[in-house]
Amino acid sequence: MNSTVPVISATQLVLACVPTVIVIGIMVHWRTHAASALYATARMLVQLIAIGYVLIYLFETDNALIILGVLAIMLTVASWIAIRPLPRRNRQIYADALTAIACGSIPTLLLVTQGVIDVEPWFKPRYVIPLAGMIFAGAMNTVSLAAERYESDYDAVNGPERARRAAFEASMIPHVNTLLAVGLVTLPGMMTGQVLSGVSPLVAAKYQIVVMTMLFGASGIAAAVYLVLRGRRP
Repeated sequence: MNSTVPVISATQLVLACVPTVIVIGIMVHWRTHAASALYATARMLVQLIAIGYVLIYLFETDNALIILGVLAIMLTVASWIAIRPLPRRNRQIYADALTAIACGSIPTLLLVTQGVIDVEPWFKPRYVIPLAGMIFAGAMNTVSLAAERYESDYDAVNGPERARRAAFEASMIPHVNTLLAVGLVTLPGMMTGQVLSGVSPLVAAKYQIVVMTMLFGASGIAAAVYLVLRGRRP
């Protein structure tokens, strides 16, 4: 198979942004949160271009402390973003989110990198950083959904137990839908990237199974831990 990945020019990159521009235009016309979407898009562009340069350095480092520092920053930021939708935020809620995401993500990352892929050395950044990013992001989004739904249902006087059940079910809907749709409706990002780079579709499918199971597990554990911790707080 051809292992050459097509290079995307600046013009083609601009062309890829056309659907985003259309959506932002619709948001402006309908007077929704267009400013937030525009800010998020601009921030995404800056962050991805910047991280592209940073990863060139990180992928060459053999310093485990640097990689641990990067993971700590990723985890800290993910926890803050997770509680962003909540109308009421404080140190305790942030600590709960941080604990939950760490409990769901770190053991899963260790299991995948050391037990499944057998990364050597254990901190090899080319594997650890991208996998950690996927796991942290999945747990972050799930905790965010669980937190928002829990606070909403709790305020509606449904009680902590009902609020916890409803929040957990709601937070897992995207992951369950993804499991049902993968291979039939969509080819996920990692598998698509590997196929485009010339990897055998069967090999890519095995890696995608690892990714899907690690995301489902890490996200579910993180949401459950967060809801248990929040249930014990006033």
